[in-house]
Amino acid sequence: MRSSSQPGAAGLVFGIGSYTIWGLLPLYIHLLKGVPALQVLAHRVLWSLLLVAVLILVLRRAKGIVAAARGRTLLLLMASALTIGVNWIVYIWAVQNGHVLEASLGYFITPLVNVALGFGFLGERLRRLQSVAIAIAAAGVVVLAVSGGGALWISLLLALSFGLYGLIRKVAAIDALGGLSVETLLLAPFSIALLLYASQTGTNAFGQSARLDWLLVFAGVVTALPLLLFAAAARRLPLATLGLLQYIAPTLQFAEAVLVFGEPVRAVHIITFTLIWTGCALYAFDSIRTARAPKVQPTG
Repeated sequence: MRSSSQPGAAGLVFGIGSYTIWGLLPLYIHLLKGVPALQVLAHRVLWSLLLVAVLILVLRRAKGIVAAARGRTLLLLMASALTIGVNWIVYIWAVQNGHVLEASLGYFITPLVNVALGFGFLGERLRRLQSVAIAIAAAGVVVLAVSGGGALWISLLLALSFGLYGLIRKVAAIDALGGLSVETLLLAPFSIALLLYASQTGTNAFGQSARLDWLLVFAGVVTALPLLLFAAAARRLPLATLGLLQYIAPTLQFAEAVLVFGEPVRAVHIITFTLIWTGCALYAFDSIRTARAPKVQPTG
């Protein structure tokens, strides 16, 4: 009995850690505001690749990763690399251009995407209260869309890209380190080409100051660490549980948008977030109630 609970407990620790780091990420990206978003993305990819390469060498995992990253798994990792690349660039641009509020909204609705994907592709069942919670939160998204308040495309693109990333990584037959190493390796050629172009045109931010250089280098750590934690959690937890933990990150981001970055909160934002938070609360209540319910033992 004890061994069966360990994967879930470890998954919770990994999930909470990853979402907390992501929740604080706007504070870090804000320090890189003067760096073009595509260059920040390129540095995140390349320094992450260097970090995971060191880990692979230390742990002697190269042969196992090469063996796993073939056929269907490689195709899935190509898709996950694309989805996480889109997610990163949209998120970086949003933070640098004063849209942390919309970014936080995107990650508030990501659990809805997770549930829909789990229901549609993994056969995960949707309970009645979960359906009500999703409907209420979806109404909040519709209110914002109809009012034209805020850059809703940021929210939707972040939610869809990260929801798809979580689904792909859950079904890909490769572990967290192997998956991230292949994803960053696939994105590396584009990143190198972009930085070479920036150097040729005199727009490369790297090398301008020691402080900025170190911030760009450390971007590899703040990129790779939460992704490794998330991928490990995704393989140990149902998508519904991941969706519940997801609220840690947008809650922190929302607080930062209002209290740190001073982004304006309009009446439509209040209505939207109230509906979404209500849906989140119902969803959390249903998840906790279900977890505490006694299990029915099969007979016969």
